[in-house]
Amino acid sequence: MLHIPKKSLFVLIDPDKFSKTQFEKLLKYDDKIAAFLVGGSLLLHSTVDETVGQMKELTDKEVYLFPGNFQQLTAKADGILFLSLLSGRNPEFLIGQHVSAAPIIKSMNLKTIPTAYILIDGGRETSVSYISNTKPIPADKFDLVIATSLAAQYQGKQLLYLEAGSGAEKSVSPELIKELKKYVDLPIIVGGGIRKMETVELLYQSGADYVVVGNRLEEDNSFFD
Repeated sequence: MLHIPKKSLFVLIDPDKFSKTQFEKLLKYDDKIAAFLVGGSLLLHSTVDETVGQMKELTDKEVYLFPGNFQQLTAKADGILFLSLLSGRNPEFLIGQHVSAAPIIKSMNLKTIPTAYILIDGGRETSVSYISNTKPIPADKFDLVIATSLAAQYQGKQLLYLEAGSGAEKSVSPELIKELKKYVDLPIIVGGGIRKMETVELLYQSGADYVVVGNRLEEDNSFFD
């Protein structure tokens, strides 16, 4: 399980965009950040191992892996969100990558958190939908999101991660969160398209347990001001 107080904010760090200087600036808002996620749909330059190592030198906050594939692993992390892309039908991201990752995770003795990863249409095609070759669930199809989330719960997943995608035009709607909470008991993480703290608070009020912010902080740390 994820032992972090609910109504907490996670910050997603893309190793390809990681800057030690920028990260140190971000730590000024340490009291507002519960933990960090590290990963990306496609890594071109930096390594996850190097990025997590530098982060752990600068903060005592927990750092969890949010991998795009089985190569984005490091024993330096505090754990891994073991993601299953249940909104898609691509077997590579339902089980293929997991089989490749499992022996490595075992050798690293990483804490695993079985997580249902559900893409919700955020108004534009995102990196994760392109790379995974899957379609997000339409934002107004609450019944499909509920059914997928219930399947995740019955499979024994420990978390639901609702993702509009990096750079999405709009975030997962509070109305969807409210409706989903009527049916599922799992903690809900929401990410993608979140550009201001008012949206974070609204998602909390609607029933989200955790909110993830990434792109916005890469552009402007005034998000917290």
